[in-house]
Amino acid sequence: MKTQAIINHIVKWLKDYAKDNKQNGFVVGVSGGIDSALTSTLCAETGLDVLCLEMPIHQSKNQVSRAIKHIEWLKSKYPNVRMTQVNLTPVFESLLEALPNVDDEESRLMSLANTRARLRMTSLYYFAALENLLVAGTGNKVEDFGVGFYTKYGDGGVDISPIADLLKTEVYELAKTIGVNSDILKAPPTDGLWGDSRTDEDQIGASYPELEWAMHMKDLGKTPSDFDGREKEVFDIFMDYNSRNQHKIKAIPVCEIPQEFK
Repeated sequence: MKTQAIINHIVKWLKDYAKDNKQNGFVVGVSGGIDSALTSTLCAETGLDVLCLEMPIHQSKNQVSRAIKHIEWLKSKYPNVRMTQVNLTPVFESLLEALPNVDDEESRLMSLANTRARLRMTSLYYFAALENLLVAGTGNKVEDFGVGFYTKYGDGGVDISPIADLLKTEVYELAKTIGVNSDILKAPPTDGLWGDSRTDEDQIGASYPELEWAMHMKDLGKTPSDFDGREKEVFDIFMDYNSRNQHKIKAIPVCEIPQEFK
């Protein structure tokens, strides 16, 4: 993999897109994870204005400290990088108070997790509109187009997706090349939406290398009957997420009106 060539290509693509669309730069939500670390660094490499937002909502101290450490590293290396911290925990709690009670609190846990992501998206677009910036997405290829492991109109609500054609393992390779610190490289991937220590693998039931393998097998036209044991289990997990999340993976459907009706 020609990591430096890919880095140069993405940086040029980002810079050209921002200039062509008369935008000052980028705003990135930095979570302390590998995807946002790579995305924010690629944006910083453009030399354009980069605003990094750290937006905790009942976040673990480790996630917050990794995010701040990464942003401080960016600021020390790139004079075009700034940071703003927005504590969204009180906003989240106020929203919960305004929402009606439900009989079974467990039943709305996923809705609440997605609400966190959507509050962050709202904050990103507030600053984007205020300062003429583009919201840079942090989704990778497996999450966005394989299993749909993101929140629609949350972390999926972005202007541009610089790393969405990179597999998770490729994200790690680029991050190492570009200098992302070891704390982030070693941290287990997590969406950070639950206020506990659960990882992406805990939620999905398979690691990213396993999901990448399954994605490749699907592209080759394989079916569950081609596998057994752990391979079949992983392939079934991938196919279940892939089929259930087509509403995220595919473009928003438009109801086209027949010409004769117009």
